Amino acid sequence: MMKKILTIALLTLLALGANAQLNKVYDETLDPMTQIDQAVLKAKAEGKFVICQVGGNWCPWCLKFAKFITDDESIRQIIEENFVYIHVNYHPRKSGEAGKAMLKRLGNAGRFGYPVLVVLDGDGKVVHIQNSAYLEDGESYNQKKVLDFFKHWTPAAVNPKE
Repeated sequence: MMKKILTIALLTLLALGANAQLNKVYDETLDPMTQIDQAVLKAKAEGKFVICQVGGNWCPWCLKFAKFITDDESIRQIIEENFVYIHVNYHPRKSGEAGKAMLKRLGNAGRFGYPVLVVLDGDGKVVHIQNSAYLEDGESYNQKKVLDFFKHWTPAAVNPKE
């Protein structure tokens, strides 16, 4: 009986530890439209694009993706050099009309599920919407696919100088 209790306690601690590693990255107090506007202004000034990672702290895959791109040095570097990266909070059952307006602005990106990645140019125009399911690999993400996604949607890749 004691062995069974210890096993359950250990499994519970392991599960709690795994969830603790997934930091909440979505600020639910921000107005998403203002957040996007500010990111676009910054991107234009820096000659970058914006990546909107739309989802929420309620979404385990959203948090996994945030951790994945932060933990991988080569992915983190390409993001820092080419993008203003923001986590745009959206909850399908709680965001209401403001959330619908934000999704409309982002090309109705929610049709792909969450997280969904929306690339905006320096004028705020949607350049690409990425279904993150295509970047998955088992219970995580595929480093090569994620890196390729970011490389193919940099400002230089989209607008090459002749």
